[in-house]
Amino acid sequence: MIRSELVQKIADENPHLYQRDVERIVNTVFEQIVEAMAKGDRVELRGFGAFSVKKRDARVGRNPRTGESVSVDEKHVPFFKTGKLLRDRLNDK
Repeated sequence: MIRSELVQKIADENPHLYQRDVERIVNTVFEQIVEAMAKGDRVELRGFGAFSVKKRDARVGRNPRTGESVSVDEKHVPFFKTGKLLRDRLNDK
């Protein structure tokens, strides 16, 4: 599902809301998640999962074409861990 499909589904289920308002709400939720993660905070949505940021240390990698050693800088990457409810639902429990 992409963002526009999510907005459409919420708008269809809530006919009392304008689509532009639903779009603004969805965008605000995503923006707040991104802002929190950019600050290094953890975002937990009960029953769904938790978003966090993990640090990857600098390392020496290899260029797959040439086999040449390349230094890879340290970086921060997003990480998502599913919640128990979502995991159970995916596994039909």
